[in-house]
Amino acid sequence: MEKRQLGRTDLHVSKICLGTMTWGEQNTEAEGHEQMDYALERGINFFDTAELYSIPPKPETQGSTESIIGSWFKKTGKRSDVVLASKVVGRTANEWFRGGRPSRLVRADIMDAIDKSLKRLQTDYIDLYQIHWPDREIKFGANPNRLNEVPAPLEDATPIAETLAVFDELVKAGKIRHLGLSNESSWGVMRYLAESDKGVGPRVQSIQNAYNLVNRLFEVNLAEACTREDVSLLAYSPLAQGYLTGKYDGGALPEGSRKQLFNRLQRYETAGAAEAFLAYNNLARSFGMAPALFANAFVTSRSFVTSNIIGATTMDQLKEAIDSADVTWTEEMQKAVDEIHQKVGNPCP
Repeated sequence: MEKRQLGRTDLHVSKICLGTMTWGEQNTEAEGHEQMDYALERGINFFDTAELYSIPPKPETQGSTESIIGSWFKKTGKRSDVVLASKVVGRTANEWFRGGRPSRLVRADIMDAIDKSLKRLQTDYIDLYQIHWPDREIKFGANPNRLNEVPAPLEDATPIAETLAVFDELVKAGKIRHLGLSNESSWGVMRYLAESDKGVGPRVQSIQNAYNLVNRLFEVNLAEACTREDVSLLAYSPLAQGYLTGKYDGGALPEGSRKQLFNRLQRYETAGAAEAFLAYNNLARSFGMAPALFANAFVTSRSFVTSNIIGATTMDQLKEAIDSADVTWTEEMQKAVDEIHQKVGNPCP
């Protein structure tokens, strides 16, 4: 499988990344191990996780995904075959991450997070350690369709330079190799880069934001900023939490689906979303392709996407997602997608 350079690092990651957030909730340890075995066989060398996972977040399962990856490393001895990415939570009132208190992007909390993650992952280092979301108040996902008012700065917001200094410690201690962002805005990316350009902490190498057929907002501002600054996009939610597979078309609610189990898909249940999903899913079918294959191929084909983070709860889903790496994206497909996008815009930011 094609490998692409991660930021300005010497790391080259597969254009498909194995997402892991269902392991420990919808998937067992054995199923997680099976997915990692198969992904490696197919040429994937990039795994993404987070201290938050599994999803949906709750204290009973927090950290379970990292533990499953750690037990696979111990069993297989294949840590060196994998570029491993994980994340520290941003500002949150949830107290289970830090043992009974809210969490912020301050030194004590980041140090607590990295040490716990390393222990669960059974490794001495994380290749790419990402800030899951900012310390400041911001819409999750960072790229709203509209913003009537910019939130005022929080009185106790952690300065970016202060957070970067902690990551500098982690790099020097050998606990992480590189820094990445997630759910960030153009302003946030450029502020981190400005501080590192002044010599404060490591340079940001990646950003993990949502990107898919119903949310192409990364293309506005962020694509240019990240391309010119060599910040790699690691695109998450390529299937819009399952809506771009077609399984929810017409109001269907399959047994065992994420919506049926957890009812947490409100991000993709906005005005105009159902019509947009049906249009794209039917377009895929008109090309003789399964909607999921089509939607994943669209994301992977973008010139500004370094790696497409796929996720699956079954092996059949995983195989189809990885197969999308072999799809040739044509001008005809792009023209048809753009015609729909012109009509429906970005209904699911």
